[in-house]
This record gives sequence, C-alpha cells and structure tokens, in this order.
Amino acid sequence: MSLSDGERFARLRLCRTDRVGPVAFRQLLQRFGSAEVVIEAWPRLTARAGRDSPLCDPAKVEAELEAGAAVGARLIMLGDPTFPPGLAAVDPPPPLLWALGNPRLLIERPCIAIVGARVASAGGLRIARGLAAQLGEAGWIVVSGLARGVDGAAHEGALPTGTVAVLGGGVDDVYPSDHRDLHRQVAERGCIVSERPPGARAQAADFPRRNRIISGLSRGVIVVEAELRSGSLITARQAADQGREVFAVPGSPLDPRSRGTNDLIRNGAALCEGLEDVERAFASIRTLAEPLVDAPDYQEPDDALIEQVAALLSPTPTPRDELARAVAAPSGAVAAALLELSLVGRASLLPGGLVSS
Repeated sequence: MSLSDGERFARLRLCRTDRVGPVAFRQLLQRFGSAEVVIEAWPRLTARAGRDSPLCDPAKVEAELEAGAAVGARLIMLGDPTFPPGLAAVDPPPPLLWALGNPRLLIERPCIAIVGARVASAGGLRIARGLAAQLGEAGWIVVSGLARGVDGAAHEGALPTGTVAVLGGGVDDVYPSDHRDLHRQVAERGCIVSERPPGARAQAADFPRRNRIISGLSRGVIVVEAELRSGSLITARQAADQGREVFAVPGSPLDPRSRGTNDLIRNGAALCEGLEDVERAFASIRTLAEPLVDAPDYQEPDDALIEQVAALLSPTPTPRDELARAVAAPSGAVAAALLELSLVGRASLLPGGLVSS
C-alpha cells in the first residue's frame, strides 16, 4: 500500500529532525507504527528523557518538497512499494531517497555497482566502460557514484541500457562540475538518487552514506582500480558487510592503483575479468535477502529505568541485550528507554543492536 500524503510529510519531517538517524527512524516506526503517531508522542518522549529536542520545522519540510518538485525529482520513502527491496534490507536502511529520472530502474532489474579510482589509468577506464556495457546488455543496471575516473566511465558504458548514479549532495548537485553533461544524460536515460535534500551541496561526511547506498542497491560491487586507502575499498567492505558479492579486476603489481584490487582478491573477493565471472557468481543467487527485522516487543519505560539505562552507557558500543541484563528489566522496555534517550542526545543508536553514550 502507498503511504498517505500526511504520513509521507510526517516521515520526511521526522528524518530531517536532529538526532533522528536511520536507526532511530526505523525503531520509531517499529514502535509506533507510523510517523504521524511518533510526532504526536514526541513531546512526551523527549520530556521523559529529560531534555528539550524540537522536531524539524514544518516550513523546512515544505521547502524541501518544493525544491524537489522544482527540479523534477520524486521522493521515495522507506515503506513505499517502489522503495528498492535490497536497500530496505540493509542495517539500517536509509529513510528516503530523492530520485531524478526513472526510479523504476531501482526495482525492475537487478543492479550491480562498478566503482574505482578517480585518477584511473586509460586501461582502467576502458575496462570499466566495456564491462558496464556488457552488464547492461545482459540485463543489469549499473550503479556508481558519478565521480571522475572509473565511476564516470561506468555510467558512460551503461547509458544505452540504464544506469543509476548515487550522489553525496542533492540530486541536482553536479559534482564534479565537468560531469554536468553526464549528469544530464544519466537523469534523462537512467536515474540519479540521493538521501540529501535537493539543492544540498556534498560534504565530506556525505560520502560514506552515499557509498552504503551504492552497495545497498546492488547485488554485487565490482572494483576496477583502487589504491590501498581508496574510498572504493570502503564501498567494497560495506558491500561485504551487507552480504553482497565483491568482485575485483586484477592489475599489475607495479601500478599502485592495482594494489587495492589485488588485495581484495587476496582476501577472498571474486576475480572479475568480464561478464562471465559475474554471471558465474550469481548463477545460483537470484534474490536478495528479505528486509531485516529487528523489532523488540517495546514496553513503556518509567523514569527510573530511563535513568538507570543512561547511567550504564559509555563511549564503548554495548549490545542492547547486555544493558537489559544489567538492569534486570525486559529488553523491550530497555529498547524503548534507549530510543527515547537517543532523541535528546543522551544515547547513540548504532547498527547491529549496539548503543553508546
């Protein structure tokens, strides 16, 4: 079922509220069932946690929706039938995506990512472009980050068959500026997506989340060239953590841009020299995992339990169940207490059921 306009507005308002990250957003929906109910309960939740924490101003939500409409982008919320199921399965999923172009590409055909060096060799660019073209002709949607080098070559190779660019800034943020024409072509013939509001300019902190979306949308990630400290290797690690297949194109040990990819192969990544290697790896894998379900049986915590739990928190991430054992309280009540503490900045909810101060 599609979300109502009121629920969509409430979800956007909630995820743009300070201290409501993807983990808290998912847990709030699990606990209360809808963002509209969360917003009604917000004053009580934050008051009980002991600090004032205002919701996002509705005027900012209206401005974001107007900015999206002005550039022709579509808002896809977690819970929409058009939200990519593979991305919904990551821990935690992003609450929303802005999409410019054809968002059906995110769900109609399987996606695979191609990433690599920004300062790529001529051979690396040729491999990325050719591999993307082969994959597109075989029915794959190629995903990348619209960066210089391998990313741009991958998008170029897949333009005739469909490609998805994931940006760190808003969907209208052309970065690098010399990719303006490529940005236009991807929007016309593929799809551009971002978590950030339209008009937002990319900051350094946006790229790790951008990379998680690249791998989360994809059944596998192919790294073409990467140095040992490349951001592409971070994307590959995130893909492995999400249960995706990781491929690497081998290269000369004399080229620093091949040290990262060769190291991936050394540590278990699948060697990729062409389409056949990808198809072989996925011959027996046709579907992604179902969305992760981590919904405790929430119970209302009292003031004393909230303070007991807060006193146990430290900068070291701790499993939620361990805190429940320490206070000898039901795990659902402790989960609710942690959620309320996170809304006022007294706790940080982390993936995998971990929490810190």
